[in-house]
Amino acid sequence: MRTADAPAGLGSWPARRARIDPDRPALVEGERTLTHAGLARRTARLAGALAALGVRPGDRVAYLGVNATSVFETFFATWLLGAVAVPLNYRLAGAEIRYMLDDAGASVLVHSPDADALLASARPLPAGVRHLLAVPGEYEEAIAAAEPLAAPPAVGLDAPAILLYTSGTTGRPKAAVLTHGNLTWNTINQLAHVDVLSTDRALCIAPLFHCVGLGQVTLPTLFKGGSVEPLPAFDAGAVLARIAQARITSFSAVPTMLQMMVEHPSWDAVDLGSLHTVLYGGSPVQERVARAWLERGVRVRQGYGMTEASPGVYMVPGEGGTERPVSVGVPHFYTDVAMLRDGEVGPLAGEPAELLVRGPHVFAGYWQRPQETEAVFVDGWFRSGDVLRVADDGWADVVDRVKDVIISGGENIYPAEVEAVLVQLDDVADAAVVGVPDARWGEVGVAYVQPRPGAVPPEAQLRAHMEAHLARFKIPKYVELVDALPRNATGKVRRVELRERAAATVPPEGPA
Repeated sequence: MRTADAPAGLGSWPARRARIDPDRPALVEGERTLTHAGLARRTARLAGALAALGVRPGDRVAYLGVNATSVFETFFATWLLGAVAVPLNYRLAGAEIRYMLDDAGASVLVHSPDADALLASARPLPAGVRHLLAVPGEYEEAIAAAEPLAAPPAVGLDAPAILLYTSGTTGRPKAAVLTHGNLTWNTINQLAHVDVLSTDRALCIAPLFHCVGLGQVTLPTLFKGGSVEPLPAFDAGAVLARIAQARITSFSAVPTMLQMMVEHPSWDAVDLGSLHTVLYGGSPVQERVARAWLERGVRVRQGYGMTEASPGVYMVPGEGGTERPVSVGVPHFYTDVAMLRDGEVGPLAGEPAELLVRGPHVFAGYWQRPQETEAVFVDGWFRSGDVLRVADDGWADVVDRVKDVIISGGENIYPAEVEAVLVQLDDVADAAVVGVPDARWGEVGVAYVQPRPGAVPPEAQLRAHMEAHLARFKIPKYVELVDALPRNATGKVRRVELRERAAATVPPEGPA
């Protein structure tokens, strides 16, 4: 029966439409399900507990541990107080954790049992860390004993919400300050590109100390009243099984995760029919991996961004783009982009150049680093550090990082271009190219190639393939097979380690 307010032709439309409902699941963890109303109640009590510990607007509350319901509760309680969340990378060393706690000036540290050994190695903790809340232990006791926060302070869009430490691929990590407005506008940008309903069930695979884990799928899904299931660790087989079992609709990942799922023995048999949104970023996915997902009825969509943009800047639209498998798509709706050429802000189309970004989702600066903040802005535009090539229709391809460009004999060599050619070979799982000093050319390339399991591609084969697809000056002077490429916690190659390795093994003057 059609209800009275249903538009003609839509039948029982009001009964079918998705809506935000406080009794719908918000967070799912194992056998435990927490509704949106339940999450709000626990958040208010945790905020009361933090307030009783002396947390005030602007104070920093750190979290150390794997993805879990308690991470979200800590974030939301911290924000309810007008304080600043500081998620820490649980894959770091104790000294690095101690440095981040000290750098952020955290007064409270919430930690889960998986972080006990890491926390022990980080001691003595900075003097500013006055309170520790262990999950479940003191954490649950504090929630049970606290009165819900009755009068939350006013928190504006320009107030800092979270400190996200850069991955530390070069130098010492620094924290990007994302405001409440940054997170809100990134969510709106995501929803302009991706359809999300309150009936959606998202997996949170990427770690919540990283912008992808927080901003690409997770916050937009919670914003629309859907549910999120945080996973403590990535396991390809477990993720595939969970997609089928829980009828998962969406997740975000890095390319290596997508590849590992494709290569898992259960890939061909698992039911992926519920999936409608799979987003990835960090680097282009290999064409064979994208094709494998497409053959299973799932189109994986690349996005491009950075921590400082909360993170979204570009994304492949829902329709079109299959003929551009490595493109990052078009800019988000509330994002301005331009190019930096010869020190001047200019138009997008033309020769590859450094991308500039501007918008309400661009961060407020680096925590307590005014000089470094000033250095990454030009005329109000954030310097991405990435070289992009933008077509006349606005679609863009990421060429490389500015700092990764190799200048050999006056020619620019973009390692990502060389790497993309190498991974076309079936025997190559991944590749990374870095530069080393050379007496004749200034710099030359060193290619580190990770073969697929059981394969040992001859160097002659690798070189012949590169010669067929690249200009001669782009071909690395040295090629080395490695068991695995060094990666950080989010799957990105740690090029600084490869540069150090190359510097130690290749003589600066080049071969005799």
